[in-house]
Amino acid sequence: MKEEIWIEKYRPVRLEQVIGQDEAIERLKSYVATKNLPHLLFSGPPGVGKTASAVSIAREIFGEALWRENFTELNASDERGIDVVRTKIKNFAKTAPIGGAGFKIIFLDEADALTPDAQSALRRTMERFSSNCRFILSCNYSSKIIEPIQSRCAVYRFRRLSDEAIKKRLEYIAKDQVLSITEDGYEALIYVAQGDMRKAVNSLQAAAFIDPEKPISRETIYRTTSTANPEDIISLVETALLGNFRAARKELNRLLYEEGLSGEDIIGQIYRAISSMDNRIVLDLGLSEKRIVELVDIIGEIDFRLTEGASEKIQLEALLAHFVLSNAD
Repeated sequence: MKEEIWIEKYRPVRLEQVIGQDEAIERLKSYVATKNLPHLLFSGPPGVGKTASAVSIAREIFGEALWRENFTELNASDERGIDVVRTKIKNFAKTAPIGGAGFKIIFLDEADALTPDAQSALRRTMERFSSNCRFILSCNYSSKIIEPIQSRCAVYRFRRLSDEAIKKRLEYIAKDQVLSITEDGYEALIYVAQGDMRKAVNSLQAAAFIDPEKPISRETIYRTTSTANPEDIISLVETALLGNFRAARKELNRLLYEEGLSGEDIIGQIYRAISSMDNRIVLDLGLSEKRIVELVDIIGEIDFRLTEGASEKIQLEALLAHFVLSNAD
């Protein structure tokens, strides 16, 4: 039997199944009820329900028999030039709807990847074919969409999913798949996901295949997602802030070489540990707000250097050295 990818198996097919976006979904349902639709712009981080909402709208407006004929999906990150607007989008937009539908829907995913020229051409296409075609644009950053397109769309901002919403969906999947997950396993999945349901479900499926006979614990989650245990990151930062550079560097080397983590993964988790105001780094060490601001500033600088291609080991050791020196003042 062929195993199905869980993110597809458990993808919402109706608006009411999209979780964590109650306000946006309630407003979108009103369009479905009237069988009428303006151009839409969905903005927000990945894995929060933008694509699922677009497909669900098409399914509910056109019905299961006709939605595929009246709906097309393009990913702008694959074809981001002006030619895709002049050919694929324009050719689909100018044909008549099928089966007596009032209009067709073009869903353009990752629209913020379109070049400025392509967006200008898209604006004109939206104007010319609005009588028989509606556009749904999805993007991570609405600021990268030109103003003339934004002004022609009803903008919906999708937020990161709450921990409660993610856990509720994971519990449903675990029950359906007959999985046993410990409470700290759920906490680890939520930590790894960072508000991204797709990442949470992928992580759960990967962990489920490690040892089907044992409950899924946080160790399993961290091992399969190449994520450091948050406690190890907190310990690393605490050790450096307490002035023990050698011990902190030893722990850093373990994370880099034994755990196989990348420098960007570690810097991201260090930032999360520092910025969480209720964790023990802040509480036990009594860090002032000014000190936290200074630490976040240097983390940002090191992250930029890593992005530019600097040595991971040298830059992360420089970060630890700064932590040590900042506490010695």
